[in-house]
Amino acid sequence: MIRVLIIDDSVFMRTVLTDILKKDPSIEIAGTAEDGLKGLKKIEELSPDVITLDIQMPNMDGIEMLERMQSLENPPKILLLSTLTSKDAELTKRALDLGADDFMLKPRNLGKIRGIQSELITKIKHLITIPSVQKKVKVESVPADKVVLIGSSAGGPPMLDMLVSSLKPELNAAVVITQHMPAGFTASLAERLNRISPLDVKETENGDILQKGKIFVSKGGFHTIISATLDNAGKVGGKITLSKAPPVHAVRPAVDKTFSSAAKVYGPKIVASILSGMGSDGGEGMAAIKEAGGKTLVVREEDCLVYGMARSALERNCVDRVLPLKSIPREIMRSVSEME
Repeated sequence: MIRVLIIDDSVFMRTVLTDILKKDPSIEIAGTAEDGLKGLKKIEELSPDVITLDIQMPNMDGIEMLERMQSLENPPKILLLSTLTSKDAELTKRALDLGADDFMLKPRNLGKIRGIQSELITKIKHLITIPSVQKKVKVESVPADKVVLIGSSAGGPPMLDMLVSSLKPELNAAVVITQHMPAGFTASLAERLNRISPLDVKETENGDILQKGKIFVSKGGFHTIISATLDNAGKVGGKITLSKAPPVHAVRPAVDKTFSSAAKVYGPKIVASILSGMGSDGGEGMAAIKEAGGKTLVVREEDCLVYGMARSALERNCVDRVLPLKSIPREIMRSVSEME
């Protein structure tokens, strides 16, 4: 049993989270608390395995509580629940710096709160199984002549946890992840993934050169465009440009923008995968990659929270393989090695 303590100043949120988590037989509600001060006492009394933590609370907020928890010898795993505001984006980044293990965005519409059930339960179970920190292997900064592209949206973050933590340091390619997420929160996503991946992970910046063994997370609020650049030896590599062009499929960053631009630069030296996601973003870009000779993968439907993006690619007949999520990292490693 995974014992969970819920810390949130909203009675509504405490009730909803309790109801959601009780639906899973492997999770037990250890208790609830309405602020950080009472939360600290409950942690001492109940020794939970995981806490869900609101940021903004009276008496003691989530940030101060995390600061106080620095002295705990065996702290519980911490899942931060963040609202979609620029202030909370900054606080989420600060919370991860202070030791929060993961974060999750609360829907804007309270009527959709119960729709987070699958993601919430998955994240809590991931916290128990995925190490908080993975040891980094020093990788020489070498421009990448191959690239792995990942596209995801709703239900994607827990899948990204598993995927990036399973990639091997010897991956001879750069990785670009485009996850639909509001501006301000992709920096926290990159920091979170960097903690659990053996590869270095960073949020994209203008002018970034794609390098072997490094993971780039598309910056929220911008399209990540990949263009050609030459290294000192005259070999073609990839450079990132952040674009404020209009949203595509009502999102920015759009997977289609990243996939399609990469197809023009890397051609057959691409392995692309679409994970869980709503809508049709990614289908057109994956078709461009297939036409350029790249390898294309999607996750099977039963592993996804939403299957819209993967289905969009399948409907274009541009998918080489449909795989269980657990097989995707191994297939990526194998496909990249075959390109050498």
